Amino acid sequence: MSTVVVSAEIASSPTRTIKAWWQAAPFALVFLLFFIVPLLLIAMVSLWNFNEYELIPALSLRNYLSIFEGCSHLTDNGDFCVTLSTYLSTLKFCVIVWAITLLIGFAVAYFLAFHVRSSAMQTLLFVLCTVPFWTSNVIRMISWVPLLGRNGLVNQGLMWLGVVDSPIEWLLFSDFSVVLAFVHLYTMFMIVPIFNSMMRIDRSLLEAASDSGASGWQTLWNVIVPLSRTGILIGSIFVITIVMGDFVTIGVMGGQQIASVGKIIQVQTSYLQFPLAAANAMILLAVVLMIIWALTRLVDIRKEL
Repeated sequence: MSTVVVSAEIASSPTRTIKAWWQAAPFALVFLLFFIVPLLLIAMVSLWNFNEYELIPALSLRNYLSIFEGCSHLTDNGDFCVTLSTYLSTLKFCVIVWAITLLIGFAVAYFLAFHVRSSAMQTLLFVLCTVPFWTSNVIRMISWVPLLGRNGLVNQGLMWLGVVDSPIEWLLFSDFSVVLAFVHLYTMFMIVPIFNSMMRIDRSLLEAASDSGASGWQTLWNVIVPLSRTGILIGSIFVITIVMGDFVTIGVMGGQQIASVGKIIQVQTSYLQFPLAAANAMILLAVVLMIIWALTRLVDIRKEL
């Protein structure tokens, strides 16, 4: 009898495999058409030549060489080449924004997960965190201008209180305003995955740590943080990938004065330098993938999930 059952299972396994392939086929087709094919087209165009009038479909590394031209040595002023300086500027914003959003996101998620006892209140507060996403990113960025401008509410308030004698210039169209806008726009991408990880933590582990004499900080560092690392990693990937490619926020809040890789690609596209923009896009993609690869070496997402 057992032999018949095993034979039936073996006979049905190819059918199950075929059904699984058919189920995955629509998703694979969408992934192929909307990700792989466009990516291959960008890679192909990045190898083309161009002039003021046309694209020349001739394979060449000219665009990549021109991007890194002069990067083998420092300039006369002791600075890096334009490409390396731009990437360093972008990475600077990326690291600062990641650190701030991680601190805020972890604190908010911790409060919602462990200090709000009612599930209804958790849901309400979580929905309130998503309220800013009901409006456009551009509108949320522009809303900072009347607050941080030279004649904005912040400067007027500081002058009225006598804290400063003249308006503070660096509040708007500066690195500060760019970081502020990034944190405002993207902190939610850190809160959601960390909160999800914290809600999956077995509360009996916290009780066991408390019974063992661990302080609140010891429990936080040795129990909650390690068990939340999947959410931290996912949120970090979200924030880093978005900030690395963002050009709208830097353009608006930086007053078109701060360089970024995304901004360079946008400018090259506007001047119809598509092969050069495609080459920069491929380099940016490679850098982002290396960052993600380094992060995934710290935590095996598939194993944790």
